[in-house]
Amino acid sequence: MATRKKRPTARTATRKPAAGTDASWFEQGRFGMFIHWGLYSLAARHEWVQKRERMTCEEYHRYFERFDPDLYDPVQWARAARDAGMRYVVVTAKHHEGFCLWDSEYTDYKATNTPCARDLLAPLLEAFRAEGLRIGLYYSLLDWHHGQFPVDRHHPMSDDAEFRKANAGRDVRKYARYVRNQVTELLTKYGPIDYMWYDFSYPGADGKGRDDWESLELMKLTRRLQPGILINDRLDLLDIPGGWDVRTTEQVMVREGVTRDGKPVPWETCQTFSGSWGYHREESTWKSVRQLVYLLIDTVSKGGNLLLNVGPTARGTFDARATERLEGIAAWMRLCARSIHGCGPAPDELSAPEDCRLTYNAETNRLYVHVLNWPLGRLHIEHLAGRVAYAHLLHDAGEVRLLDGAGHLSGALGRQLADDVLTLELPVVRPEVAVPVIELMLN
Repeated sequence: MATRKKRPTARTATRKPAAGTDASWFEQGRFGMFIHWGLYSLAARHEWVQKRERMTCEEYHRYFERFDPDLYDPVQWARAARDAGMRYVVVTAKHHEGFCLWDSEYTDYKATNTPCARDLLAPLLEAFRAEGLRIGLYYSLLDWHHGQFPVDRHHPMSDDAEFRKANAGRDVRKYARYVRNQVTELLTKYGPIDYMWYDFSYPGADGKGRDDWESLELMKLTRRLQPGILINDRLDLLDIPGGWDVRTTEQVMVREGVTRDGKPVPWETCQTFSGSWGYHREESTWKSVRQLVYLLIDTVSKGGNLLLNVGPTARGTFDARATERLEGIAAWMRLCARSIHGCGPAPDELSAPEDCRLTYNAETNRLYVHVLNWPLGRLHIEHLAGRVAYAHLLHDAGEVRLLDGAGHLSGALGRQLADDVLTLELPVVRPEVAVPVIELMLN
C-alpha cells in the first residue's frame, strides 16, 4: 500500500501580530503603495529638504504659498495601484514638515489654506477604497512647523544655537496633545482606517521616544477609535503588549523573515523606486522593473510585505519614471499575481534551488518557483519527488514535464540524483517576462 505524502504546512498559517489583532488581510495582500506627498514636492529634491538645507519655517513658506496640484487625480493613482496588484495604500497625511493634506481644525498649516484650497486626503481615500484597496495613514510624530515641538537633533534648526535658546520653552506635552487631537480627526472623520503608520521614534540624547509622544496613550486612543486597526512599530513600544502589530524595515532586503521570541510576526519592508521618498527631479538611481519584481518576490518568500513608494509631483501626477515602473510591475502581476497574493514562505522542509525563490499558498496547496537566472534545460528541487501532481509555467500555462529523482543523472559528470529530487524539464529559451514562475500543484 502506498504511503500518503504529508501535505506541507505553511509557516505563515499561525502568524499573529504582537497585539493579537487580525492581520489576515495584510498578509494575504502582500503588496502596498506608499505615497509621500507634501510641500517638499515643489522643492523637487527630497522630502527632508528643509532639514538638509537648514531652512527656517519662513524660508520654507514659499512652498506653502505656491502649492496648487492642479492635475491631481486620485482616481488615476488608485487605478495604477490596483493594476500593479497592490492591495493597500499608505499615504502621508502629515510628514515631518508638519503640513497636513486634510482640513485639520488644529492648524492653519494645511492644504485648504494653500492655493489649491481643498482637502486632498478625502478624495484619495475614496478613490482607493473604490478600487478595493485597504487604507493606511502615515502620520509623522515629528513636526518642524509646530511651535511646541522641541528642537532636537532631527530639527532643521538643530545646529542653530540662538534658535535653540530662543525656543527652549517649548512644551512637548502640549505637542503630544496636538498629535492626539489630529489623530482623533483622522480616525473619526475619514471612515474605516485599516493601518496606522506612525513615524518615528529616536530616543536617547537630543531625541524623542515614548515619553515625549506619550505613546502608550496614543496607542490606546488609536485602538479605541478604530478597533481592529493595525499599528506599525515606531511608537517606541516594542516591549509593551499591544504596542505594535507590524514590524517595519526600511530600504533593506532582509536575509530572513522577521521573528519575535522565535516566532514569525507580520512584517513589511518599505522601499523607494529610487533614493528619495518625496518627488526628486534629479535623482537617477532608479531601480528597474525586474529589480522591483525581484524585491517583491524575495520579500514574500520570507513572509513579508512590500510597501513600494511613489512620490507625486507638485502638480499632482506620477512622473513618467514612476508610471513606467508601475506599468511594468502590472504587466508581470497580471500573469503571476497568484504567486504573490495569499502566499508566504515555502514549508520548512523545502529549499529553493540556486538562483530561485519559493512562495507557497497554503489554501490552494500550490508552490511557486520564481526563476531568477534561467537554467539550461533542467531544474532540480530536493524533497519534492512524488509530491507534485502537475506543473506549468505560470505566464502561459504551458506544461512543465516532471522527472522524479531515482535513476536520473545530473550534469556532465553524470552524478546520480537522490530519490527525493524532482526534476523539471524547462524550455531552453527563457520566457519573456520579468521573472519566470513555475506553478507546482502539490498532491
